[in-house]
This record gives sequence, C-alpha cells and structure tokens, in this order.
Amino acid sequence: MDCLRLEGLEVRCIIGDLPDEREREQVLRIDAALRMDLRKAGATDDLRDTADYAALAARIRGRLAAAKCRLIERAAELAAEECLACAGVAKAEVRVRKSGAVEGLACAAAEVERP
Repeated sequence: MDCLRLEGLEVRCIIGDLPDEREREQVLRIDAALRMDLRKAGATDDLRDTADYAALAARIRGRLAAAKCRLIERAAELAAEECLACAGVAKAEVRVRKSGAVEGLACAAAEVERP
C-alpha cells in the first residue's frame, strides 16, 4: 500500500499529568503515515483524489488543543482517529513526541498503528 506522510507537525496544546503541565501549553511533534492507494491522485494530479494533508494538520491541531490530554498515548489515539477519517485511508501510523518531560531525556514518544 502507498503512503502519504506528515512529518514533524508541531501542535501546541495542554499535555501532561503534572499540575504545572495542566496550566501551560507545550509542543508535541507528530509524524503520521497514511496508508492508502495514491495511484488515482498520481494520475489526475487532483487534491480531491487524495488526503488533504493541510486540512488534516489543522484538524489534528484543533482536536489536540481541545482535548487537553494527560498522556501522549491519548494524543496519538486522537491523531490516528483524525487520519482514519480521511477518505481512502486504510491504515494510520502515528508517532507523538514530547520533549522536556523528564530532565536529561530528549523526548518521550508514543506510537500507534490503527486499521
């Protein structure tokens, strides 16, 4: 199956379980792989024949900003739901990274794969 990727999508949102994290936005970085057939879009060169990744990025940002998740696992689930809502997407693979969660740790990440 073909793959359309969004890499390094920055999302500012409330994320975390600690009291101070519930009061300030942090940045998540999201990578998403949309498994779908890209032949028609490749042939027609028409946005209507593929997933509109600009619109998808906006939906993911809006969903996570509204959700105020405590866990990056939840953020990954919500992002995957948005990916699967795109017409023609058979499977979504999503990775959510959060930097600065633990001193000395580059980032924490959660990955989900959903049909």
